[in-house]
Amino acid sequence: MGAAYADVTHSTCYSLSRFCSKLKHLDLTSCVSITNSSLKGISEGCRNLEYLNLSWCDQITKDGIEALVRGCQGLKALLLRGCTQLEDEALKHIQNYCHELVSLNLQSCSRITDEGVVQICRGCHRLQALCLSGCSNLTDASLTALGLNCPRLQILEAARCSHLTDAGFTLLARNCHDLEKMDLEECILITDSTLIQLSIHCPKLQALSLSHCELITDDGILHLSNSTCGHERLRVLELDNCLLITDVALEHLENCRGLERLELYDCQQVTRAGIKRMRVGLGLGSGLNLTSFLSNRIKH
Repeated sequence: MGAAYADVTHSTCYSLSRFCSKLKHLDLTSCVSITNSSLKGISEGCRNLEYLNLSWCDQITKDGIEALVRGCQGLKALLLRGCTQLEDEALKHIQNYCHELVSLNLQSCSRITDEGVVQICRGCHRLQALCLSGCSNLTDASLTALGLNCPRLQILEAARCSHLTDAGFTLLARNCHDLEKMDLEECILITDSTLIQLSIHCPKLQALSLSHCELITDDGILHLSNSTCGHERLRVLELDNCLLITDVALEHLENCRGLERLELYDCQQVTRAGIKRMRVGLGLGSGLNLTSFLSNRIKH
């Protein structure tokens, strides 16, 4: 079920609870009238729920989450993007009841701190996908908790988490070998050291965003391109506004034969000549559609 209407209220949820006891998938994205009472209604009758999207339902607080998870302990995916009133205690409730959780989205839940993420990691060991983008208070303590407790992690989105460093990502990479997608946009403290660790320990990596990570250099790209993931798996690499990247990085990336998209917006040391050489290098026997291969949006 999908919805995006303000007139979906707690009465709707109580009706679902009463008549849809077998409901497993419910999408209430942007239903801004949803309240804690609504979640209480859902929890009382929809105990088979596995997927629930409450993104941008910004009236919800920890009390609603507690009521929800007490009744819906089989949740596998819970999306809470833009639920800006949620604090660490809400995550404690999730940790206490939702041990089957595989996917959790906390994008722009800006009140969340390391304490809440640590709680989730300790109780939800099956977690495979976690979005923390816009949770600007987080530090390496969150990455450490993920690395020590969630070895099945495949997707981590941590855009705009500007306090995260190489130390945290080193521990994460050494323990989470199934990582396939990482969004590290505006993780401004990371350096080539993070790319070296990902190159060594994360051979399944397919998509990596490093946009606005201004300390990344050609050397980090060299390690990435020479790794197992670079040779065999890497499909998407975003390097927008990585100001130290030059044409040398493009030469290294010719080793990434499976690369489908490369973002280079405002990489001011990358030239059109360098892009042309890369096209030629990758085009030799590769069969790639080179006209759409590179996002050629540099300014000069």
